[in-house]
Amino acid sequence: MNRPAAGWIDRLPTDHLITEFSMWSSDLLRIADEVARIEPYANVIHIDASDGVFADTLLMFPEIVARIRSITDKPIHVHLMVGEPALINQINQFAAAGADAISIHAENTLLTDSGIARINELGLVAGVVLKVDTPVAKLIRHLPRVQLVTLFGAGIGEREGISQSATQRLEEARKYIAGVPSDHRIVLVADGAIREDTVPLLRKAGAQAIVAGKLVFDAPDLGKRMEWLKSL
Repeated sequence: MNRPAAGWIDRLPTDHLITEFSMWSSDLLRIADEVARIEPYANVIHIDASDGVFADTLLMFPEIVARIRSITDKPIHVHLMVGEPALINQINQFAAAGADAISIHAENTLLTDSGIARINELGLVAGVVLKVDTPVAKLIRHLPRVQLVTLFGAGIGEREGISQSATQRLEEARKYIAGVPSDHRIVLVADGAIREDTVPLLRKAGAQAIVAGKLVFDAPDLGKRMEWLKSL
């Protein structure tokens, strides 16, 4: 199985914006071609997985992760949007399929702790995600056990504009993360409403990474788009 080398998250860039390529916006009928096209540019491949209940849309399955894993050694970050009864089972399935990082929602209140513990137990990078209306302070107690913190700047799957509180929330999260020991790297990720006009604002507010969909997959010139992103 293709895998990134151990400690990959600590080797992600610190001198420019990290880009996670969201396969939700790719042409899934040509997934091998799409992975080959983005491989020179992507720091991380991002998979959104939803049960159709926690979030409205039914998205991605472990088999897609396994297919991507078979053709690339890029880190694969799975964002799990599933209800609590299925959470641990889904963590196990996506881990077996080849995920390198799994992020779960702080809104999974009953199983967030055990979910993060299971991800760490599997030797994967654990992450916590907050919806746009969830208080940022809810991530504090999870910080010692995660290395990815993702904040949504818009409703999941919605094509609306960015929330007015998005930049303030990133700034707040950055302050909490600054209190973590320096040898425990945590990457602050912005997701939702990722567009040309919003990325500079999110970056300035403290985002170290973005989950980019149409911004990269629909770019007229992907190379030039990535040059611009790296300049931020």
